[in-house]
Amino acid sequence: MDSEPTPTHARAGVPPAFAGYRTVAIGSAAPHIERRGDCWYLRSSEPLGAFPERITDRLVSGARAHPDRWLVARRDADGQWQGISYAQMLECARSIGQALIERGLSAQRPVALLSGNGLEHLQMALGALWAGVPYAPISPAYSLVSSDYSKLRHTLSVLDPGLVFAAEGPAFAAALDAAVPDHVERVVVTPSGSARRETAFSALLETQAGSIEAAQARVNGDTIAKFLFTSGSTRLPKAVPTTHRMLCSNQQMLLQTFPQFGIEPPVLVDWLPWNHTFGGSHNVGIALYNGGTLYIDDGKPVAGRFEETLRNLREIAPTLYFNVPKGWEELTAALETDAVLRERFFSRVKMYFFAGAGLSQAAWDRLERVTEAHCGERIRIMAGLGMTETAPSCLFTTGPVMGSGYIGLPAPGCETRLVPVDGKLEARFRGPNVMSGYWRASATDSHDVFDEEGYYRTGDAVRFVDPQRPELGLLFDGRIAEDFKLSSGTFVSVGPMRTRIVSDGAPYVQDAVIAGIDRDDIGVLIFPRLDECRRLAGLDAGVSARDVVDAPAVRAFFAALMERLNREATGSATSITRLYVMDVPPSLDLGEITDKGSINQRVVLGQRAALVEALYDAQLANPRVILAQYLQRA
Repeated sequence: MDSEPTPTHARAGVPPAFAGYRTVAIGSAAPHIERRGDCWYLRSSEPLGAFPERITDRLVSGARAHPDRWLVARRDADGQWQGISYAQMLECARSIGQALIERGLSAQRPVALLSGNGLEHLQMALGALWAGVPYAPISPAYSLVSSDYSKLRHTLSVLDPGLVFAAEGPAFAAALDAAVPDHVERVVVTPSGSARRETAFSALLETQAGSIEAAQARVNGDTIAKFLFTSGSTRLPKAVPTTHRMLCSNQQMLLQTFPQFGIEPPVLVDWLPWNHTFGGSHNVGIALYNGGTLYIDDGKPVAGRFEETLRNLREIAPTLYFNVPKGWEELTAALETDAVLRERFFSRVKMYFFAGAGLSQAAWDRLERVTEAHCGERIRIMAGLGMTETAPSCLFTTGPVMGSGYIGLPAPGCETRLVPVDGKLEARFRGPNVMSGYWRASATDSHDVFDEEGYYRTGDAVRFVDPQRPELGLLFDGRIAEDFKLSSGTFVSVGPMRTRIVSDGAPYVQDAVIAGIDRDDIGVLIFPRLDECRRLAGLDAGVSARDVVDAPAVRAFFAALMERLNREATGSATSITRLYVMDVPPSLDLGEITDKGSINQRVVLGQRAALVEALYDAQLANPRVILAQYLQRA
């Protein structure tokens, strides 16, 4: 979730009822809404129920109630599903927890997990949770994609870990040697071949439990469960201390929002990375808290990887399914043509969820069409607003509105305050799921994190679906920090414009950066989906990126896109005068993009300042700049 933009040009409407949708238990408590001065206060009328003190209490209850049920499973090297039951995981957690206690690890010397989703990763995490030792899942991209390891060094410097884990030693060897000090213990599943000393993961599993029960008894709601790093979409990633109370209260919020989780143990087939709050806290938590099973999907909605996701979904029928919008677009296309996939996928799924970005209305409608055509009924498409700092969920689309852009109403126990900022309403949150502050943060990073009433300031703007009927809920309205003024003093709302470009430019637009700060008009830098553009132009895979974006068919599409967008413009704040299609992708090392694909608008504009100048400088007459038609005629 991590507070990503959602389109606001939605056709979000109020349906007469949810007739025609598959039966599912979704909370429907009315919101309590109050206006004080120029601020709005929203909360659910349903109080938050009791929740356990420790997230591992659900592992204990699961091991008692259904010891042989798989908590997690993943395909092995032979393609067979290998699972770990609740009872087995409890024993693994006790052994690993004992090993961590014996090493004297603590919040001051936590565990850093460098490798991605995996059986051993979850065993390490639950062992740390059992012992009361915080762990920090670090983005694998910081080790495997980055060339200078700057973000890896940064995260490790913030943590000062006492132990670093990397399942695939050979793949992580260079990063380990470059960024991990010699005195820090390394634990690997597969030896890296490095000259430095490594501990085998199996040695931790073989540790005999001794004092672990006393250590586990000291764990309480205030104990830090893990450190999650923000995506770094505005600056270097910050560490969020996520406590057991934050995790447990948020899972109880989810259960009351979606009582279906308590009716039928959730089954998830999921690739979303555990170093992010959506995959690691929200989805893993749903399985653990409700006695469900999570099948780790080694696929991903990118070229060459999505077939693995389809293979998994042909075998495992989820009860609810999560993905980012790109994944939903790919899955919808496959469902239209693959009968085996349809039969399995639709057999028991009750809800669809998306997060990480906005699902365009066109993609939404297509998904509903294919579902209804092959199920005879529709399935609720759910979304909301959440972030790392809130563990993560705050708002859900449980209100009466349906459509892209809707983010809904507060979950039980989450207090919401809407405060006017720069002509918009900023969403702020308070509750047991909200962090107390960033870990080892500087005064600059801590400045204005909370307001005078103790609400976390998200920087996310929202607006009411209908100001005359606030009980209908909220729409996302962009990021306040991204907005800027033209030279005329007119504010440009970046979030809605960016998401409109991505939505209307599908499938050829990956992302867009909006330029024009203190200038007369708006220009746009487009990061294209090169594979889609190649197909549009009829070019082979070996053709360079520059030749792809210069192809006449590609330029014609983007020229037409600009004119189509401008037909809906209402003035200088929404009109695009010039556009440039990039042939160099955003850089992770330079901070232009986060590992989950979020664009840092300001960093891109700073790193590519010369290109922005060329975009506006008529003297340069750059032939690759696409101008609006009225400028071409001038």
